[in-house]
Amino acid sequence: QVQLVESGGGLVQIGGSLRLSCANSRRTFSRYPMGWFRQALGKEREFVGSINWSGDITHYADSVKDRFTISRDNAENTVYMQMNSLKPEDTAVYYCTADTANYYSNTYPSLASSYDAWGQGTQVTVSS
Repeated sequence: QVQLVESGGGLVQIGGSLRLSCANSRRTFSRYPMGWFRQALGKEREFVGSINWSGDITHYADSVKDRFTISRDNAENTVYMQMNSLKPEDTAVYYCTADTANYYSNTYPSLASSYDAWGQGTQVTVSS
């Protein structure tokens, strides 16, 4: 079973930046499309962005487009999400996820149901 570990969350001021990481120790990690989702307190989990297995195709929610950037280093089995110009509405627990059923696929799903492996989440809090 794929185990994903997120890190990099924390408290940041409005307009600040954070970089989240999602690591997995297995070499097969590099085969999977990956996604990031977030869940704010009292709200549904929502799609943030995704990346295909090779890292050359990304897709973002409108709310984060032009502020967040997803990348991956398959040699290091790590996916990153650079978050800039953070807003209070970005406050949430952020989850990394993998679509292990579609390895080597150029898909980059935006539905949570497309993913079958999830990390434990990392808290991001944006305050004034």
